[in-house]
Amino acid sequence: MKDGLLEKIQNRSAQVAVVGLGYVGLPLALRFSECGFRVIGIDTDAERVTQLAKGQTYIARYGPERISAALKKGFHPTKSFADAAKADAILICVPTPLTAQREPDLSHVRAAADGIAPHLRAGQLVSLESTTYPGTTEEEILPRVGRKRLTVGRDIFVCFSPEREDPGNARYPTHSIPKVLGGTTPDCLEVGMALYSAAIDKVVTVSSTRTAEMVKLLENVHRAVNIGLANEMKIICDRMGIDVHEVIRAAATKPFGFVPYWPGPGLGGHCIPIDPFYLTWKARAYGVHTRFIELAGEINAAMPVWVLGKVTDALNARGKSVHGSRILVLGVAYKKNVDDLRESPALELMKLLAEKGARLAFSDPHVPALRWRVHEQAPLEGVKLSAALLADQDLVLLATDHDAFDYELILKNSPLIVDTRGRYLAPAKNVVKA
Repeated sequence: MKDGLLEKIQNRSAQVAVVGLGYVGLPLALRFSECGFRVIGIDTDAERVTQLAKGQTYIARYGPERISAALKKGFHPTKSFADAAKADAILICVPTPLTAQREPDLSHVRAAADGIAPHLRAGQLVSLESTTYPGTTEEEILPRVGRKRLTVGRDIFVCFSPEREDPGNARYPTHSIPKVLGGTTPDCLEVGMALYSAAIDKVVTVSSTRTAEMVKLLENVHRAVNIGLANEMKIICDRMGIDVHEVIRAAATKPFGFVPYWPGPGLGGHCIPIDPFYLTWKARAYGVHTRFIELAGEINAAMPVWVLGKVTDALNARGKSVHGSRILVLGVAYKKNVDDLRESPALELMKLLAEKGARLAFSDPHVPALRWRVHEQAPLEGVKLSAALLADQDLVLLATDHDAFDYELILKNSPLIVDTRGRYLAPAKNVVKA
């Protein structure tokens, strides 16, 4: 089985199925298509499937021209898991959120695995890419493969290869980001290596799926902890009347031993605010209390409330309260230059401000409208920036610093700005750093 699958991968006759066509799955599907593979895209969202079938896109970074090119090469978007039977390699790229109790929610992984399970056959590779705790591949994927009485490593091959997409970062397209790969057996690793090497410039192999799962968690915990440190430094510097961004910029001139991380209004995206909790949850099963990681999480989660305090103080200093004030939120995506709203701190800020009775508006060049209402007093439709609009606000809250914003226009016409991103370097009477 292994030799036959390797031959199919080598001569590009293998079909690749990608389950989950979001910010991870869609670029992966497009990349394999561009590398000469026939690709099946499986997603339970009918709207996504319809858009892709028409050559349209729902992620701005991946324009309709790339979708159309893939369709011409045989890319087949579908809702049907039955199409997985046609695939020689099945890559699972579905979300791994948290429950209300901040514990791992593997419902999407289980649903995807259950969806493909009836259609598995000998001679296939199954690779999980969703970020998760060590042991997930063994605990969730292998038992479902076992239902078909397929021997892993002989009849079917199972791997884990964590996604490493960075939405909005044009410097690192999918193929240029090294791919970490762990296999259930040596033969699984060999097959996985062959497949990913056909589309990714560099594949880094590790000793097991559990190791590969831990690699991704370490990457994201590393960022969460260092951002937590930067956010705590921001609070200290604020109390001391020091600009934390100036401090970080100066510290970053050291050519060794320091890597700059930047504070902000909170953590956003699907990875950094969520993944550390996957590790802390699993660690408890081994009797380990991850105090360092959890403390960073507490600091980062408290940032929107801290920013709310800075907004309140800035208005109070001008004889105004949050209640009834006209506040324009600039940027609602979780980071600059993307249209991704997942876990965006800007949305949490809007909710907090609305609860305090603020008269809200928002502007975002990448998100003209929200698909769901943050709060009954918060708007769904964005507004277009203008000098008159800015001048009419009591406060402008810079939540996400998109490059497309006209910062000179904002500075010149806004009576009061609360800057959560350190965009304004020079002191100004109408700018409050947060």
